[in-house]
Amino acid sequence: MANKTVKVTLVRSPIGCKADHRQTVIGLGLKKIRQSRELEDTPAVRGMINKVAYLVKVEG
Repeated sequence: MANKTVKVTLVRSPIGCKADHRQTVIGLGLKKIRQSRELEDTPAVRGMINKVAYLVKVEG
């Protein structure tokens, strides 16, 4: 069984957001706008994505 992945791209700046939302974006491995990461699709990662859904775009 292959590990499922999800592609997360930062589309808005976390400047001016809550501090814990900025830390969540960093926790996802995103530092610059339009930077993308392929992450394993786990409940923990999904929770982080849901928390900052207004800052990121999710594919797959």
